[in-house]
Amino acid sequence: MKQNYFQKDERYLRERVGSMEQLADLRHCVLDDGSERGNRIVEVNNGSGLRFTINLERALDLVDASFQGIPLAWKSCNGLPSPQFSEPTGIGWLRNWSGGLLTTCGLRNVGAPCEVDGEAFGLHGRVSNIPAYEVCCHKGWKNGRYTLQVSGKVRQASVFGEKLELQRKISTCMGENSVVVEDTVINRGFAVSPLMLLYHINLGYPLLGENTILTTDEHQITPRDEVAVAGLKEWMRCGMPQPGFAEQVFYHELPADPDGMANIIATNPDIGLAFQLEYRQRELPYLVQWKQLGQGEYVLGLEPANCFPEGQQAMRDRQLLREIAPGESVSTCVKISINKNLEN
Repeated sequence: MKQNYFQKDERYLRERVGSMEQLADLRHCVLDDGSERGNRIVEVNNGSGLRFTINLERALDLVDASFQGIPLAWKSCNGLPSPQFSEPTGIGWLRNWSGGLLTTCGLRNVGAPCEVDGEAFGLHGRVSNIPAYEVCCHKGWKNGRYTLQVSGKVRQASVFGEKLELQRKISTCMGENSVVVEDTVINRGFAVSPLMLLYHINLGYPLLGENTILTTDEHQITPRDEVAVAGLKEWMRCGMPQPGFAEQVFYHELPADPDGMANIIATNPDIGLAFQLEYRQRELPYLVQWKQLGQGEYVLGLEPANCFPEGQQAMRDRQLLREIAPGESVSTCVKISINKNLEN
């Protein structure tokens, strides 16, 4: 019944509603309490039961997310702090990170803090603490589908330094159970710049549970360290929260399908819910899996990336550091889909 309802054409639906906002909508809000005060957000409801929130103050990252009332994302103890509370050096990023469905890491450092040529880089870089500008929200019919779209730009720049621009477009359609994030990074400067980019996607309870399992095509897996080596045979399984759990990190090189997309699925049979992540492998050749089953920090990270989260200096030493030339642009695509009512 619900499927037929969403398959109706524009004329049919317009005759039956005063506004399409009755069926699917996006809404601007401003938060006004504590460290969250001043955050501009956009709440999106696409009518299928998929709801998510975009933080305009934090690089258009995706924060709250749910499907038919079931929370999808892990949220940190920090709440949703404004970027003015960011600590850009060392591991200060952890004091301002809200978790959420998708946090953007980069654009010149991902992972460990480091120093390169006298410049200090903090954990996971600066971009997730930069507000977006030229934000545009659009809702309307396109190719027979009612589309909700939020776009904007993020500028990471410095006098005598990098001049990088991130252009982001987030799209979903009424009645569909997916959201697509399309990015383009442009070097607006006159010097070559490192380009490190990682999409920190964070799954939490109840999607993450003791019987949640990851499935994908056969591929190469590299454990980051000895702790991960010990857990390699169980990389695809989750488990219950454990006191003092030491994080395990695995580097996956997933194959692409004929359309150039790699994919991995996290399924929780206990609630009949599956989370599918797809990303264009050409620009994002690695999937970083962050398995953190601690108490309170109970989260599974699935992170498409063009680098390993070891810091810029380590990627230089590995001779794997990606760079972007003056005037060059690099585009990426990440798609998240939800399926419910699976057989146990």
